[in-house]
Amino acid sequence: MTSSGLIGQAAGLFAVTNIDDIVILALFFAKGAGRPGSAARIVAGQYLGFGAILVVAMAAAFGATFLPEAALPYLGLLPLLLGFKAAWEAWRDRGTGGDGGPDAGPSGGRGPGVLEVAVVTFANGGDNIGVYVPVFATAGTGGMSVYATVFLLLVGVWCVAGRVITSRPVVARALSRWGHILLPVVLIGIGLLILIEGGAFGW
Repeated sequence: MTSSGLIGQAAGLFAVTNIDDIVILALFFAKGAGRPGSAARIVAGQYLGFGAILVVAMAAAFGATFLPEAALPYLGLLPLLLGFKAAWEAWRDRGTGGDGGPDAGPSGGRGPGVLEVAVVTFANGGDNIGVYVPVFATAGTGGMSVYATVFLLLVGVWCVAGRVITSRPVVARALSRWGHILLPVVLIGIGLLILIEGGAFGW
């Protein structure tokens, strides 16, 4: 396969497996709106979480499995717990117009923290590992490096897209009003989806 073909295939694979991340990023950016340094922490968390996914997938492609397949469904517990935490914070701050005042947010007044974003990114993309491993294994070392480079570049594009979405006046107003409710709903939904689709409940 030519280099351009491999790059296109990598871009397509990333887009298909990470389209839902844009919504999550938009909610995080809305949560951190007006808080200094929040955007940088969200981007750092996104890169940290996705970087962990890449490391695990690449290691598994080389034969060193860090996470047994049976453990992947239980990654859903991470966004589920964070969703309950965000729901509690939204309920606690229900009388302050949704922004919670200076002490609101999962990291106090600083907005979303690096580790919080990283955990959600990793848990939400945990099922992608099963997709990436065979692709990486057949691509070889050179092809794997192309995939990793394209993926990491597109993480930045995804972050920009999430930020742009929240900068649209209509979207910004909606997220400002409802974001504190949508974030826990989305996180809890993601957690349950990962658990159920992974067969964690034996269904």
